[in-house]
Amino acid sequence: MSGNPDFPPPTYPIPVSDPAHVDSPPRPSWQGAVIKDRSVWFRCDCGPFKLKLNPIVTICSVLVIIAFILWCVLEPKHALDSFNSAKTWITETFTWFYIGSQDIWALVIIAIYFSKYGAMKMGQDDEKPEYNDATWFAMLYACGIGVGLFFFGVAEPMWHYLGPNRYTRDKYMTDNEVAQWAINLTLFHWGIHGWVVYAMVAIILGFLSFRKGMPMTMKSCFYPLIGDRIYGWIGDLIDVFSILTTLFGVCTSLGLGTMQVNKGLNYLNEDIAVSTNNQVIIIWAITAVATTSVVTGIGVGIRRLSEICFSLGMVIMLMVVFLEDTWYLLNLFCQSVGFYFQWLMQLGFHCDAFELSVKSYGAADRGRAFTDGEGDGPANWMDGWTIFYWGWWISWSPFVGMFIAKISRGRTIRQFINGAMTAPITYSFMWLCIFGGAGIKTERTAAGAGLCCHTWDHGVLAWNDTQFAAGSADWTVSQSGLKLCKGPEKDSPSEACEGDGHACSWGLMDDYLKSHADGSPTSRDVFDYINSNIRWLGKYPSNDDRSKARLSCMASEEMWFANIATYGDMGPFLCIISLVALILYFVTSSDSGSLVIDIMSANGDEDPPVTQRVFWALVEGATATALLVAGGEDSLKALQTASVAAGLPYTIILCFVCIATWRALAMETGDLNPYGPDFAVSLVDPFSTMRPKLWLGVLKNILLTPLTLYNVLKKHNIGAVGISVGAGISWVAWIALIILEIIYLEHPTIKLKGIYSLAWVFYLGFASLVTVARAKIRDHYGINGNPIEDFFAAMLVYPAVMVQLETVSEKNGLAPMMPDSGREDNHLEMEIINNKGNGAAMA
Repeated sequence: MSGNPDFPPPTYPIPVSDPAHVDSPPRPSWQGAVIKDRSVWFRCDCGPFKLKLNPIVTICSVLVIIAFILWCVLEPKHALDSFNSAKTWITETFTWFYIGSQDIWALVIIAIYFSKYGAMKMGQDDEKPEYNDATWFAMLYACGIGVGLFFFGVAEPMWHYLGPNRYTRDKYMTDNEVAQWAINLTLFHWGIHGWVVYAMVAIILGFLSFRKGMPMTMKSCFYPLIGDRIYGWIGDLIDVFSILTTLFGVCTSLGLGTMQVNKGLNYLNEDIAVSTNNQVIIIWAITAVATTSVVTGIGVGIRRLSEICFSLGMVIMLMVVFLEDTWYLLNLFCQSVGFYFQWLMQLGFHCDAFELSVKSYGAADRGRAFTDGEGDGPANWMDGWTIFYWGWWISWSPFVGMFIAKISRGRTIRQFINGAMTAPITYSFMWLCIFGGAGIKTERTAAGAGLCCHTWDHGVLAWNDTQFAAGSADWTVSQSGLKLCKGPEKDSPSEACEGDGHACSWGLMDDYLKSHADGSPTSRDVFDYINSNIRWLGKYPSNDDRSKARLSCMASEEMWFANIATYGDMGPFLCIISLVALILYFVTSSDSGSLVIDIMSANGDEDPPVTQRVFWALVEGATATALLVAGGEDSLKALQTASVAAGLPYTIILCFVCIATWRALAMETGDLNPYGPDFAVSLVDPFSTMRPKLWLGVLKNILLTPLTLYNVLKKHNIGAVGISVGAGISWVAWIALIILEIIYLEHPTIKLKGIYSLAWVFYLGFASLVTVARAKIRDHYGINGNPIEDFFAAMLVYPAVMVQLETVSEKNGLAPMMPDSGREDNHLEMEIINNKGNGAAMA
């Protein structure tokens, strides 16, 4: 490679006497080194109340929580509509990003598993696992998905089975094929692509915390990328965002789950009303137990509750296996696992591209089976299902990933992946096949017995002794006594009885009138019959007979209990155990969520003060209560939708986490030299440090990048004229065309529509030339990196790239990749101690 002799490739180590060029000297070793925590601390030992926290993270989190909750409480409908619109926009714009990133993360996890990195421990080499395998699995399962499998175990396969989706819309697909796809879609949403999110966060947190001594907070994940810069506002922002997504996710589950518990109690005892007051009581009962559990810590409360929950779940699952057609369930599990892996690649990359685009108009002209202009499936399916799930898994990743990391100390990465992915996925598949398959069988059996979804609106039905009246239409009993007809009775049987109810509703009336034909029932009798049996009509054979259940007639909260109630004398017993297990799973989610939030707000302290644990547990209960009482279900769903929408920025965070994980493992094994040369100025330095020179450099290079490129490349004798001139032309064309697009928007009569497309072509050309320049400078100095990183840096923050290149062009303008954590800087620590008096110290 040719170069300017005034700027030869340096031999590292480089002199580091000039602090303007180099942040810090290298440490002796990365392998085995313990990295010093430089977080901001506030400590208070004031009698019984002890605090140990990051004041910036804690105060900012609490303020945002209060503001957000006030919005959801005061304007629940507006908040829900706003977040729904945001989530729909995310689906229409970033489905490819959600889908593609999940696939990449899965490939990275597989690569780590089969590489030499898999043998590395999440802890020191001589450490042993803190918990045995059974306890460890019970805790990660209870924290991660326990509650969800009760809610969705029956309901989700039923939803996919009933549709609408691209499978139910296929008129050439048999009912059995639709049933198999319903199970497969459910397994897909609870399979590899979901758990890989938790595993990725847990691996890097466990590695950095237990092997390198770093605080167990989300900001630590970025240390392999930006070093000590995580201890500034960037790291605090990441932790605040993680606390918010965790709290909102847990509160949403607590609020909506409370409604399911209330429905379950009402199902068992009609005297327990489905009401807000009862739901508030349930919330605080769960919160009280969760607070007690979180105070006792992981080793006692959370551990024992998780073991009890898992044991109860096993009892329920095994009982259903033996009470149900066992051979049917075994067949279903075997074929569903094979079906899942057969279609995993296709589903894993499927984005509903055509459904999210223009409707399939003209399908009838082309002789297609779908002729209603709606395409092969509804356009909102991806938004309501896969994107919802991926956003939900991702938004829960700081919570569940950190908790799993905390209980995984002493395990190798390969052992961790086996336990945190293989085992829970296998168990989840068993659960979903058993209860999903049982639910579909229950639905078919009930349909075969004539049960149906009764759809008359009884609220507007008025009656007298001779006829019904619904609005302006009269309803009379036909002469045959077998039909209830709309309008005057028809003279001809072929004209008789057009109604606005479901066809099955007429069948129910037929059965009733036939059974009372000799008694000549009046319309009053029919009306009384409908209203006295409205709770069970069509869903069950009778109010006292729950041996069959038409699940498609029910709300999702009822499906679980209705399904297991069909198992004869064991039905009530299973319902009671399910209710207990469901409540305890909510408790484990709440207490583990409180503990994780407290740890994050306390800079990763593994044993935060009891005062803080109680505070965050109560905040969760109070938040769920406020939303439920003031805004009802709309407020809770708004919070849930906000959490899912937060999955988009967190997807970006996890992409960086993925890179950081590989880099950290490579540095630990010596595959990557952590103290090799690097840019003295990080891409984040202009935004995270108090250095006016960097700010001014960014502002200057927003406009003068071509000139900076010319000066930098000329110094190194690297194609200065060609690259800088090309970049200048591309940059000027981009700005000019954007201005023309703005003019068009203000004056639509000017024929410039779509000119923005050419503008972004020029911008990508400009970014590509900046990429070439950065890659050449990296190569000249032997700086680690690759063209992909160069391109995304140039495309997203090209002014910061220019500051990097300007700085590195100065004599010795390099720094070690990993800065020295031992240097003195603006680290802040405040301590308040109250023994006999008060005192404060700041360091």
